[in-house]
Amino acid sequence: MLIATLMMAGTTLLAQPPAYAPPDYDAAENWLCRPGREDACTIDLDTTIVEADGSMHVEPFVAAEDPGVDCFYVYPTVSNDLTPNSDMVANDEENRVIAAQFARFGEVCRTFAPMYRQVTLTALRSMMAGQPVAADGVTAYLDVQTAFAHYMEHDNNGRPYVLIGHSQGARMLEQLVARVVDGEAIQNNMLSAMLIGYNIAVPPGQPVGGSFQAVPPCRADEETGCFIGYVSFRSDAPPPEASRFGKLPDPAVEVACTNPGDLAGNSDAPLVAYLATNGVFTSSVEAGPWVEGGAPISTDFVRVPGMITGQCQNNEHGSYYAITVHGDPSDPRTDDIVGDVVANGVILADWGLHLLDVGIAQGDLIDLVSSQAAAHGR
Repeated sequence: MLIATLMMAGTTLLAQPPAYAPPDYDAAENWLCRPGREDACTIDLDTTIVEADGSMHVEPFVAAEDPGVDCFYVYPTVSNDLTPNSDMVANDEENRVIAAQFARFGEVCRTFAPMYRQVTLTALRSMMAGQPVAADGVTAYLDVQTAFAHYMEHDNNGRPYVLIGHSQGARMLEQLVARVVDGEAIQNNMLSAMLIGYNIAVPPGQPVGGSFQAVPPCRADEETGCFIGYVSFRSDAPPPEASRFGKLPDPAVEVACTNPGDLAGNSDAPLVAYLATNGVFTSSVEAGPWVEGGAPISTDFVRVPGMITGQCQNNEHGSYYAITVHGDPSDPRTDDIVGDVVANGVILADWGLHLLDVGIAQGDLIDLVSSQAAAHGR
């Protein structure tokens, strides 16, 4: 089995506790997405493009017929199961986050997304309220490790691959990259690890170190074997003093920020954002009309060209991806987007634009996969 092979190769896998019973990843129901079937990734992703002058047209989504790249995705904390760890049954929330964050990568990838027994939103809310919860992060990680081993053994066949995770999913993949990929032979076929919405540690000014010893931040579109990492905040609402994102307690490291809109130069780059039409995929606040007095939008997603830019910032507030929304009150298009985390009507400033971390630059991330695949094939 691949797990045994990886252990013999010298990687550091997390020891399985005696009570751990791995899911059966031969079972189709334990995958949200796999190639060659109708599932959570084979959905309507047509998008309405909303121009500044209020005009609108539909951008059709076309999945790749025979892509040469695989994308392996681990979803963020979404489960509403009442237990500290989720079960292996896909509910509406898992399917919604696939639609918002991952299915669109089918434009360039074969899509793989395992279920895993994640720490639930129920447990997260209890922990944020100061209530002790017996949530098991080890089981969550081991499920991801087992699913990836299954993918590598049964599906990869030496193909280039991309790892994509957000929030808890990025935390799971950070551990996977550190234990299984970092400095090992399988790093050679990893185009990138997109570890978004989580504090990935890097030493200031150094190419590697921190979370990984051989996997650097991506600094060019044609670079492979590297990672993308950032945590996003509005440019006019940077991380507060006690922020959970953008800051680390160890002064020897900082939070990684790679700008998917401009990996090499880190300009305040325009972003190709895919946003939920009514906000339900990505926010607890419903979006207002996209065009004042405009016609209803029939697609689930919109793009707003020229409206959103992003630039990495490293300053007294922390290391973070600063998102600027360029609303213009003189045009009919909306002047803002939703995506802040809101609880009891109050914006939680330490979360930033966490709910939009992936969608805010999704088109740029997809383009990066294409560029890396072309470079890998040379």
